[in-house]
Amino acid sequence: MVVALAALLGLVACTSSGGGNTAQGAPGEEDAAANAASITLEPSAGSDDVAPRDPVSVTVENGTITDIALTNPEGKKVEGKLSEDKTSWSVAEPLGYGKKYTWSGTAKGADGKDVPIEGSFTTVTPSATNGVRSNVGDGKTYGIAMPISLTFDAPVKDKAAVEKALHVETSPETEGSWAWLSDSSVHWRPKEYWQPNTEVKVRADLYGVHFGDGVYGDNDLTVDFSIGRAQIAKGNTQTHRFEVYRDGEKVADYPASFGLDSDPGRVTRSGVHVVMSKHAKYFMNNPGYGYEDFEVEWAVRISNNGEFTHSAPWSVGDQGNRNVSHGCVNLSPANAKEFYDSALPGDPVEITGSSQQLKEKDGLYYDWIYSWEEWQSFSALDD
Repeated sequence: MVVALAALLGLVACTSSGGGNTAQGAPGEEDAAANAASITLEPSAGSDDVAPRDPVSVTVENGTITDIALTNPEGKKVEGKLSEDKTSWSVAEPLGYGKKYTWSGTAKGADGKDVPIEGSFTTVTPSATNGVRSNVGDGKTYGIAMPISLTFDAPVKDKAAVEKALHVETSPETEGSWAWLSDSSVHWRPKEYWQPNTEVKVRADLYGVHFGDGVYGDNDLTVDFSIGRAQIAKGNTQTHRFEVYRDGEKVADYPASFGLDSDPGRVTRSGVHVVMSKHAKYFMNNPGYGYEDFEVEWAVRISNNGEFTHSAPWSVGDQGNRNVSHGCVNLSPANAKEFYDSALPGDPVEITGSSQQLKEKDGLYYDWIYSWEEWQSFSALDD
C-alpha cells in the first residue's frame, strides 16, 4: 500500500513538470524573437522641440539597414551617413527650424525578415534667432596684435553654450582664450602677441545652438586668415618720438607730436593700441574743439576714440619737440605716408608716457589693456 502511494506521487510530480514546460511556449519561438531586427530612433518617434544640431540617427540590432531616408515637409531627403556595417545611419547636416521630419526605410533582421523604419519628429521653433559676424576675413593677413572679434545681433543670455561652439585652430599652436567684453561681443586673444606667419582657422558652429530664453543661433561662421610679419610701433609722448620695429629690428624713428598734455580731452592714451583701418584721406570731426570735416592724409586709425597717426604738415615744427595735437600722432607728410604703407590692421601701436591710460570706452580693440589672468576671467567657461 505504501509502495503504491509513492509510485502515484512520483507520477503526479512528473506530470506537473511536463505541464510547466508546455506553458513556456512552442520550441524555437525565443530564438526567432532574438533574431528579429530591433530599431532605435534618436530622437524617439513623436519627439518635438528637437534642436537642429541634436543627434539624429537610426540604430539596428540583430540586422542591417536595407534602405533609409529622412525627409522634410517638402519631401527633400536629409544628407546622412551609413556606417560600414550598415547597422546605423546618422544625419550629416543641420536640420531646419520648426519642421516635421519623417523616417522611411527598411531593416532586415538576422531572421531574414524585413522590419519597417518609420516615425517622425519635429524641430524647435525659436522665439527669435541671433546672428553673428566676424572682424576678420577669409584670406586676409593681419598684424601680431589682432584679436578675433565676434559680434552678435542681440545680447547673448547663455554665454557658456555659445562659447562651447566656438573653435580656434592655429599653426603653430597658440595659447589663447575667449573673453566676453559685452553681452553681444566675444573676443579671442592670444596670451602674447601672435607669432609671425601663424595660420588661423575660426569656426563658430552656432546654427541650432540655444542662446537662452528660446533664442537660437541664426548662422554658422568660418574664417581662415594669416598673421604677417611682426611690426610694432612705439610712441613716447615725453620724448616725442614714434619708432617702428619690424621682426625685432628698428626700421624707422620719426619725430612726432602727440596730444596736448595739459588737456585731458586731448591726451594720447598710453597703452597697447591696435591698427584698425587705413585711409589715404580722412575727414576729422570734433565739434567740441571747433572743427568738422577737417581733411587729413595717410590716416591710420589706432582706436575708436579718434586717435590716428596721420600727416600733419601744420605741426612739423612741433614734431619731436612739443605735444600739440587733439590726441592723434602727428607726423610729417613723408613719414606719415611711409608708416601708412607699412601698417597692417592688427599691428600693435604701443604708446607710453602720457597721463591717461587706454580704457574700455576708448575703442573696439582694447584687448591688450588686460593681464592674461584678467582676460581669462572673462570667459564664460570654468576651465
